[in-house]
Parts: sequence; structure tokens; C-alpha cells
Amino acid sequence: MSGAGVADFFYREAQRLGYLARSAFKLLQIQQQYKLIKPGSSVLDLGCAPGAWLQVACQSLGPLKTGGVVVGIDLKKVKVPSRYCDARVQTVCADVMKLPEHQARALSPQKQGFSVILSDMCPPVSGINIKDAALSVELGMRALDLAVGSGALSDVDTTKMDREGQLDGSASDSNDCGVLRPGGHLVIKLLESEDTKEFSRICKLLFRKASWLRPKATRSSSREIYLICQSLLPSVGSRG
Repeated sequence: MSGAGVADFFYREAQRLGYLARSAFKLLQIQQQYKLIKPGSSVLDLGCAPGAWLQVACQSLGPLKTGGVVVGIDLKKVKVPSRYCDARVQTVCADVMKLPEHQARALSPQKQGFSVILSDMCPPVSGINIKDAALSVELGMRALDLAVGSGALSDVDTTKMDREGQLDGSASDSNDCGVLRPGGHLVIKLLESEDTKEFSRICKLLFRKASWLRPKATRSSSREIYLICQSLLPSVGSRG
């Protein structure tokens, strides 16, 4: 529903097509523009309730025979949607803010990490912009930390880029590696604020490309924006 309480185009389309929420169209646009999820991908969906992104992620894997997995994590128990999902999708009830990296990695195929991490996590909106934005960045940083490892984040400010665009320093030697595979992609939802600029700067040091997108399905009253991080640098990614 829109802010005025009237069903809008994306709400009606979600109902018509069998998606659990209008947010499905946000990931559909991201997928159409960036093609992050490919047949055989392993996808981790942080904050997966109510399950619309699980539906789109599974669709993006292609036919069942092409393989791949989708793992959704949320504070709430989320039932795997019957529409658009198949046996490749599973959900876990857990607090992402407290989830150890080794437990998240254990959910991936052969415990080798994920090729795509999606974070649609957002704090309950209080209406106090500064507070909401700060909580949003906290959730975003947790997603980034889980993806690349706290070791990489702690080193990013003191690490220089080499001529190939790879991080040159102690980040690659950290035992505290994340659960995103080298070359993997990360999508993070944030609420626009001054802090998002710094967030983008950090991600541009860790990924080959980081760009902002405000999907068409985003409500006009919302400050939501998505940071699309493509191709985690090899010296940052998790080790098998």
C-alpha cells in the first residue's frame, strides 16, 4: 500500500503475479540491470521476510537442473513461498546482528561462501530521520561486515590500492574473512543520509564497482536507496 493507503501499481502487480510484497519489483529491476544472480549462484538473503526476494532470487537461478541455492535469514520465522520457489530455497530464523560468520558460511554450498548476498534489512522507522538513518547504516555495516569480514573493514582505511585495483595489505591475510566469495556481489539497502557517502567510499575500495540505485518500485515518500556492489576484489574475498 502507498503512504496514502491506496493500492498502487506495484502493490496490485504483486498481488496479480503472486509475489508476497511489492519489494519483489525492486530486486527484479536490480536483476534486470545488473544480472547479479546467475544459474548456479548461491544467494544469501538477509532480512528475507516476507519472502518476496526469495521468490525473485529463485526465479533468477533458472530451472531446477541448473542448480544453485537461496538461503534466507530473518528474525521472524519465514515460510518458503510456494510460488516461484523450489527445493533450492531454505530459510533460517536468526538474528543477523549476532550471527557468527562461520555459522553463516556453514549455510553455503560446501561451506565455501556465497556468490551473492542481498540485504533488504531496514530498521523500524521512527520518523526521526537522523536516528533512522543511523540504524540503517548500522544494519548495512553488519551486512558488509558479514560479507567481507571485519578484518577487511578494519584495514580498508589504511590499505592502498595496487595498479590492478586490488587491496594491497593485511586485509588478505586476515583470518576473519567474510562469507562472500571473491568476485561475488553485494546489495545493501540504506536510508539516504550524509553517512551513505562514506559507506559508498568504503565499498568502492572493496569491490570493483559500487553504484547507487533507487528502484522504480520505491515509494515516493521513502528515503530507501540501494548500493549495488559488484565483484568483490580477490584479495578481500573469503577463502575456501
